[in-house]
Amino acid sequence: MGVAPLNGTDQELLEATLAGEESAFLEIYRRYKDQVYRFAYRMTGSPDSARDVTHSCFVGLLEVPSRYDRQRASLGTYLCAAARNLSLRQASRAWRERSVAVLPELRPAPGPSPLDTLLEDERASVVREALSALAPLHREVLILAEYEDLDLARIAQIVGAEVGAVKVRLHRARKKLRAALEAHVRSAAVAAE
Repeated sequence: MGVAPLNGTDQELLEATLAGEESAFLEIYRRYKDQVYRFAYRMTGSPDSARDVTHSCFVGLLEVPSRYDRQRASLGTYLCAAARNLSLRQASRAWRERSVAVLPELRPAPGPSPLDTLLEDERASVVREALSALAPLHREVLILAEYEDLDLARIAQIVGAEVGAVKVRLHRARKKLRAALEAHVRSAAVAAE
């Protein structure tokens, strides 16, 4: 087999990877590492755990490529589903030990005043805490919909559920998140009085 073009399809790159072409694997990694890492980070709340999950997803793809079935899902969907499973396993082992780190993309852009930065950091912290308090099934669909901007069908593939179940989970997640944020606003208003 010749060298797969770096702009080849995922399937071409995967076949070239399995034939031993390192550049093909590096292209697959380049295409999907950020999405897998972001999802794992938001699921675990830990940069170290997210790196471990991301690494394990790609190692798993290399070690047991037969787990990926292109008829069932795209490669990106498969990798996110693998990240989901690994994240949930990690979360069940160390749920209470999770660190609540600052999400870099939630930090304000350079330039706002220190007070604006402080307020934005506080808001982001409140949202992260409310998000982490959601049940894992609700948290994962909310992250995939709101942060990864995936449609319901793709989310359903990743989490292994029917689209209707994903809709229900997403509705409940948004409702619980809204209630938690409203409770925070009420308690802050009472504290300010």
